[in-house]
Amino acid sequence: MIEKLQELKDIKSLIQSTDSEMVRCQELDHVVVEGEKLPIFSFEIGSQDPSSPVLGLFGGIHGLERVGTHVVISYLQSLLRQLKWDKDLKEQLKTSRIISIPLINPGGMAMHRRSNPNGVDLMRNAPVEAQDENKNSFLLSGHRYTNKLPWYRGKEGAAMEKEAAIVVDYVKEHMFEAQTSLSVDFHSGFGMVDRFWYPYAKSIGNFPNLSEVLSLKDLIDDTLHHHIYKIEPQSQSYTTHGDLWDFIYDEHMQLNPNKEKLFLPFTLEMGSWNWVRKNPKQIFSALGMFNPMIEHRFERTMRRHWPLIDFLFKATRNSFWKEQSSNIV
Repeated sequence: MIEKLQELKDIKSLIQSTDSEMVRCQELDHVVVEGEKLPIFSFEIGSQDPSSPVLGLFGGIHGLERVGTHVVISYLQSLLRQLKWDKDLKEQLKTSRIISIPLINPGGMAMHRRSNPNGVDLMRNAPVEAQDENKNSFLLSGHRYTNKLPWYRGKEGAAMEKEAAIVVDYVKEHMFEAQTSLSVDFHSGFGMVDRFWYPYAKSIGNFPNLSEVLSLKDLIDDTLHHHIYKIEPQSQSYTTHGDLWDFIYDEHMQLNPNKEKLFLPFTLEMGSWNWVRKNPKQIFSALGMFNPMIEHRFERTMRRHWPLIDFLFKATRNSFWKEQSSNIV
């Protein structure tokens, strides 16, 4: 039996509570697991001008990493409640946007799997090959042996899985036309610290917008003095085949070879080993390796990342750091 997802109930409740004309919700598609339809929902909040600056928030691409979806839902709940009374926020959202898919992989989450119901790791599923073999890790970097093992990429030459294709199409529709677009994909399960990863995952080589990322990093360090993030390229930890955000970023670059528009996808990898260290018993639960299981740690995690999200939303609307990037490497 699959689990009845509280996360989907929370998303539906969020949709039902929405009464602002500035908020648009839609069911992008659905997956069917054991005869049950599990929808994939999105939110668009603010301007309907596709060229307006936009922040994208994404979660739940790995079914075991529920905390990512929880952080996104929690932030959206606060944002929509704030819209009921905050006139300044309403003014900001007339010329900017926040968009979101809070739960990309409901089938995997319902089945207590990292992968989707087909056994495919959606973050290893894009048609991208890692370029630095010495940084690849056996299995972890993605493989095509069998879907019985984690990190399975899918069959060679097959189309991307439905969930991955939904994210690609959604980002292309809602972010590619913006002059400035930043996205954060929320994950957990690697290390003791929270890592804020930027591209590439496929290669240790510099990527085309490195100067913009370093300028934004400087601004984060200067503005959020006591932040807890280790800001680095994902490839500094390991490289992977099939990274979804590498693929989307390269698609954007093909359309903008002269960098007229800026799209920077980040991954927030919450260091779940710290939760396990503080509560070793949770290692015996499949969810315990990836999520805070004690209530006060869960609540702390929900509010821990709001300053970063607010900062990034402001950064999309201000050009200072982009102008400064010309003075960096």
